[in-house]
Amino acid sequence: MGYTSWSSDAYKHLKSSYSKKSRNDIFTSNKTRTIADSMNPHGLVFRESRDSDAHPNSLAVAVFLDVTGSMGKIPEDLIRNKLGSLMDTIIDHKVESPQVMFSAIGDHYSDRAPLQVGQFESGTDELSKCLTSVFIEGGGGGQNKESYLLAWLIGGRHTSIDCFEKRNEKGFLFTIGDEKNWDHIEANRIKAIMGYKQSDALKASELLAQAQRMYHVFHIHINATSYKNDPNVIGYWRDLLGERLLILDDHSTIAELIATTVAVVKGVNIDEVASNFDASTASSIKKALVNVSKDITTNPDKGVINL
Repeated sequence: MGYTSWSSDAYKHLKSSYSKKSRNDIFTSNKTRTIADSMNPHGLVFRESRDSDAHPNSLAVAVFLDVTGSMGKIPEDLIRNKLGSLMDTIIDHKVESPQVMFSAIGDHYSDRAPLQVGQFESGTDELSKCLTSVFIEGGGGGQNKESYLLAWLIGGRHTSIDCFEKRNEKGFLFTIGDEKNWDHIEANRIKAIMGYKQSDALKASELLAQAQRMYHVFHIHINATSYKNDPNVIGYWRDLLGERLLILDDHSTIAELIATTVAVVKGVNIDEVASNFDASTASSIKKALVNVSKDITTNPDKGVINL
């Protein structure tokens, strides 16, 4: 996957067409209330991010969207308004060939589709198709926990990425949501979701460590719901990820935050990136990245950024 190329002009055309459509017309799986075949992880072996003639130095970027409750507004805003900002900002700042995989998580206890896994893509049409294939289930268990650990399961065990395997360059994995994470997933749920013939219960800490071997792992806490400034939720993520917890007050700047984070880790000054945004967006991004804006180094054991 990821052999085609991004076109800002092509996205402008798509963006115009989305303005006339409802959410369910854009996200067609919402009409059937079922996971799309292309996103179903049952039986999944690998999602691949590969170099090609068009993209000789690919960089894998995995974005796992929370599609429970009010979080469904984020994938909708991305496809209607912000996919261009995401791709253009990454490409304009030291990453010529990003390959983005849009995926989704819910709650493995209560949701019919707690995990949806896209493909790593570079082209406008392919990225759009992947993102609009997401089923915005709108569920969740009401227990202030969602299954973000499933994103780490996919990243650590079910992706094969040339940036890491050929160049020892980590990809990026972002989870986005407003709640805490389940600390484990039972064997029977793993079997049902992934189709494993045999499995033991899996701990979130182990899955995170496996994902961090190949990816810079970040969690973006959407600080605008009933868990705004919640010390229990924010404290959980801070203890787990340190400075790789990004607290975002304005959900509409998700695309710019993801792109800027990639650029900053790649060595670009945050002010240089932020100068491309309007004042409100720049302020939101700088606040979210206040602890990761300079002199980033990586602790290989914990994956925590030390300033």
